Amino acid sequence: MSGAASDMEISDVSDDDLAAICDIYAFEVLHGVSSWEETPPDVAEISRRRDAILAAGYPYRVARKDGVVLGYAYVSAYRPRPAYRYTVENSIYISRHAQRMGVGHLLLSDLIAVCTAKGYRQMMAVIGDSNNARSIDFHHKMGFTPIGTIRSIGYKFGRWLDSVIMQRALGDGERTPPA
Repeated sequence: MSGAASDMEISDVSDDDLAAICDIYAFEVLHGVSSWEETPPDVAEISRRRDAILAAGYPYRVARKDGVVLGYAYVSAYRPRPAYRYTVENSIYISRHAQRMGVGHLLLSDLIAVCTAKGYRQMMAVIGDSNNARSIDFHHKMGFTPIGTIRSIGYKFGRWLDSVIMQRALGDGERTPPA
């Protein structure tokens, strides 16, 4: 698939997007380390997860070109305790056929804008494995700062995986109290 980011549209997720989302995520589960699941969930489970994110008031967005889903992104609670209510964690998955087309940049820029408008103050990225240079570099270019690495916390594909934590302020960040 070819094309420029200017040809893409970002919008809220719909039921019609779920099969494509399931396919994108299944590939990452089976071949990548961005997800630490080992068995891809089916469309019903993807739908349940999407519904829970939306019910909690978080954005869940998709990137399309000519009606084809190229990637998706959403945020969720970083932690469940009330004091974390102004902090979200992002998740972004791009089709293997749409890599390096600017899809991730468009989706994360959109999430940052939506989350800032909703009053969130921090966005966290929890990146699967310290060897995932593409995701780490991408988040760095999007304004995220490395916070730390949790060493050898997961085991997938016959090896230990690290978890890299990165953080980006939204709006006033910690400079002012939340409204």
